[in-house]
Parts: sequence; C-alpha cells; structure tokens
Amino acid sequence: MNPVSARLLSQQLICPQFTSPHDVVEWMGAMQAQDYRMMRWAVAMRTVKPSARAFEKDFNEGRIIRTHLFRTTWHLVAGEDLGWMLELCREPAMRGLRGWMNTNGVFIPEAEQAAVQQVFSDVLSVRRTAMKSDLAAALEDRGMSMPDQRLSYHIRLAEYAGLLCSGDLLPLKKSYSLVSEKLPSAVHMPREEALALLARKYFRSHGPATLEDFVWWSGLGINDCRSGISLLGNELIHERWKGLDFISHCDSRTRGFRSGCVHLLPPYDEYLIGYKSRQIVLHPDHSHKAHNNRGIFWPVILLDGEVVGNWSAAAGKVSTTPFHPDTHLDSDVLQHQIVRFIRFIGK
Repeated sequence: MNPVSARLLSQQLICPQFTSPHDVVEWMGAMQAQDYRMMRWAVAMRTVKPSARAFEKDFNEGRIIRTHLFRTTWHLVAGEDLGWMLELCREPAMRGLRGWMNTNGVFIPEAEQAAVQQVFSDVLSVRRTAMKSDLAAALEDRGMSMPDQRLSYHIRLAEYAGLLCSGDLLPLKKSYSLVSEKLPSAVHMPREEALALLARKYFRSHGPATLEDFVWWSGLGINDCRSGISLLGNELIHERWKGLDFISHCDSRTRGFRSGCVHLLPPYDEYLIGYKSRQIVLHPDHSHKAHNNRGIFWPVILLDGEVVGNWSAAAGKVSTTPFHPDTHLDSDVLQHQIVRFIRFIGK
C-alpha cells in the first residue's frame, strides 16, 4: 500500500474524475471552508478544468452549501446532503457551541433565540440573501441590537436549527439564505443509514485513513464511527501499514500517480485537515510551517503528495517558499500550477 498516492487519487488531486464543483463536494462528503475566498480553489482544483463561474453557479443554486457542521466549523456540503448531515452532527456540534458560549460568558435564553430567528426568517422571506450587517440592522430596527459576538452565536444557532445556510456567493463577505428557500426538499434518513453513508463518503474520498482520522474529521463519538464502519461490511478494505490500521473503500482507484506532480493547496485543505495524524505527508519538523496549535492552517506546496513548502498569492502574483533550499520543484510543472491558479481567480 502507498497511502500517499492513494490519497492523491481519492481526493481527486491527480487524474480528477469530475467536471462539476458540486460533484467534487458530494464526493468529498464535507470540505472545511474556513477561508471564504480560497474554499473555491479547494473545490475547483479537484475538477478537470477549474472554473470560478461553475463554482459560483453551483453555490448560488444551492447545489453547494456553506454552513457550520462537523466540529462546529465551516464546511461545504452538497445541497442534497445538508439535511441528514445536520441531523447527524447537531448534538455534538451544539455541545461544542454551548461550551464556547459558556467560556465567553454568553447565555442566550430560548425566548431570545426564538425572537431573533423570527427576525431572520422575516428578513430572508422578503429578500433572497442577506449579509450579517443586514440582519444586525433588522434586529436594531426592532429594538434588539446586540454585540457582534452575540449575533454570531445567534447565526450559528440558526444554522444548527436548520433555519439558515449560505446565501449567494459574494466576492469577500459571506451571506445567508433560508434553508427552506435554498433547499425546498431536505433529505432525511434513519441514523444508522446516515452513519453508513457518512463513513462511505469519508473513506472513499479520504482513504486510506484510520478510525481515529474518521473520528476527528466527523466530530462524532467513537462508537458512532465504529458503527458506521461496521455497517459497510465488505465495502471497506482493512490494511496494516507501519504499525497503523488503515481503511479504504473498495471503489478506491489504484492507478494514476504521476512522479513530479506539484499542487498549490489552499489553507484548511482536506488533504491535511481531514486527518488527525498528518505525518504521512507532512514531516513533523515542518508541521509548524503548515499549521499552528490553534487550528490555523496555511497554504502549502505538495510535491508528489508530500508537503514541501508554502505559497502565497497577492495582487495576482504567486510566490513560493520551499522548506529546504535544495528541494527541487520542476519550474515548468510549478509554473503550470501557478498559471492554473491565476486563471481561476481571473487575474
């Protein structure tokens, strides 16, 4: 087993199978989307031909949704998956959210929550999409003005209640819409079926991965994760590699690795953040250059699937900084990836 090449294939980073951004997100299950601008590249770079316009179309039509889901953080999910995923992760996510609120000394009574969500509903019933500032203005008009932090918690509670999700894609600022308007027919399913489907999505798109990786990624309890794995039975392949037990899906591809391939990964990309242990592709000596202990991830360069440096983009120009000066990045291959990114952002 070569977990590095297998993950490049599973994550659609080499020999991508999909032309549609929606199909990439549906395949990946859930993609962390902390960075509002770079999340677009995270999806598009996994398509055959990256297109900002195609991403915007799928996003505005509700085929791709951005909201808080697993681990109480931002994720992109396929529109048809939001309903059952929200039901699956709501309880642990709410525990995490309440913990943050308690730490910050914030308590929101149920009556206040209901009143604020009614305002959200009223505003978004009139207009298709609204920014946070629009919601704040509406609350102020009704004598319910509040600090920005408290409003953020209200929005998060409304997301977990299934009321709000992402609105139209704007250049820099996020917007919100009603789930009922964006997704008229939510998909629901029994819990066991949902656990099995989540495990299938994870191991086919992130495998080979461990049970601990799945627990980290999903934010669910270990018993739920074990249950999801068990329900898939022979769909999953179990292998031991360097003392660790890895799981892959039977549909995983095994051919397509290209020597010398280079990727410009955005911050918070699933290739790193989708696993609890990242040592397979990121040497521990360099981990502090890829992410810190507070959960901040930076853009990184992959060479044959291993993290070898950082990159940044400003004013339509890309700069690269290998971790070691003797790291050989083929200039033609690197330039091709830079041009691919620049074309995508339209600079």
